[in-house]
Amino acid sequence: MTPFGSSPTVMAWRALLALAVVFVMLATTGWTAVQRGQRPVDPLKAAVAAWRRGSVGHRHLPDPHSPPGRLATFFGSLTAAQQTRLVDTYPLAVGNMNGAPVRLRYRANRIALRQEAAVERHRSQDKLLSRDGRSHALQTMLTYQAMLAPGRRFLAFDPSGSGRVAEVFGDLAHAQRVSVVVPGVDTNVLTFQKTGKWYSAPSGMGSALYTAERAASPATSTAVIAWADYTAPAGLGMDAAIGTLAKAGAVRLTALTKALPGRTPIALFCHSYGSVVCGMAARTLPPRVRDVAVAGSPGMRVGSERGLHTRARVWAMRDAGDWIQDIPYVDVVGLGHGADPVSRGFGSRVVSAAGAQGHSGYFQPGTTSLDNFADIGVGDFGAVACARGVSGCHSGIHVEDPA
Repeated sequence: MTPFGSSPTVMAWRALLALAVVFVMLATTGWTAVQRGQRPVDPLKAAVAAWRRGSVGHRHLPDPHSPPGRLATFFGSLTAAQQTRLVDTYPLAVGNMNGAPVRLRYRANRIALRQEAAVERHRSQDKLLSRDGRSHALQTMLTYQAMLAPGRRFLAFDPSGSGRVAEVFGDLAHAQRVSVVVPGVDTNVLTFQKTGKWYSAPSGMGSALYTAERAASPATSTAVIAWADYTAPAGLGMDAAIGTLAKAGAVRLTALTKALPGRTPIALFCHSYGSVVCGMAARTLPPRVRDVAVAGSPGMRVGSERGLHTRARVWAMRDAGDWIQDIPYVDVVGLGHGADPVSRGFGSRVVSAAGAQGHSGYFQPGTTSLDNFADIGVGDFGAVACARGVSGCHSGIHVEDPA
């Protein structure tokens, strides 16, 4: 007979309670972001609606959600002047359209950023808005202006809600290897970049990884996408404890990887809640996604690596001082994200995170964690440093077929 205090039912409820307490405590200590004064109209939806009513050369425009191959064929059938007209007329639609040539998306998103910066400038002076609303608009305008700095290129930009964005480092159209950084909680347009601890924000993560990859293999042409193009939880509240937003993000991540140009290998680098997104996307990712690496993960919504149903190599790391290790690694009626990816029974390739110093330092230059990410990104698996007490994290990896 099982004692009451150790019965499976009671243990499950204890785990549920512990998980709820952890997230409620964290959610009430200043983590939750509050957005004020947001626009009632969804700019991207309005842009897509306008695109659906449009035409070019007496032809109706295709459904913007058509398969990437069909959209690529459509844009390829246009003259340069027709392409330019569509970009200038529907910048938000084209800039977020999987299948449109990346050079057109870069140009479209610069136009959209300029337009939205002007909108936010006007809103920052609108006396009908609250003081908080005007302050939020001013901060948003300054963010957009920073994103318009020379040389920056954006594969996606959506000002709706808290905002979504994806920045590209390197030559995406001709890269031999592509890396995608998937960030976690509190990711939005206003948190996309930082001045202090810049490597802890999505843009800095992408920049740091791109620089490290170039140092790791100067002869390899790489590109890195800092992908904040999904709606992440705001703070460590209930949204961060369940998988609803991760499921929606997984759909968008899969769409991105299926639409990227070329056939070169792709590696995903998933931080914190971003690893939940990657876990839920794993079974639908295209075969060219060869590696999925997670850092500071709260779980991947599975009990083991096999549950991901992916042929990609799965790598995991966690710094010894990362607070994420203190959350309950459970999945109780949808609350929690499953097993710990660095645990012995999970089955991932556990690599060193030396130097990361906590939850937000995995992309800090000079750390073993970033060096390991770079080696995985360029395919130099023999150079990857395994975690202490673990051997053979890079064993059994053979030379890949050329892309």
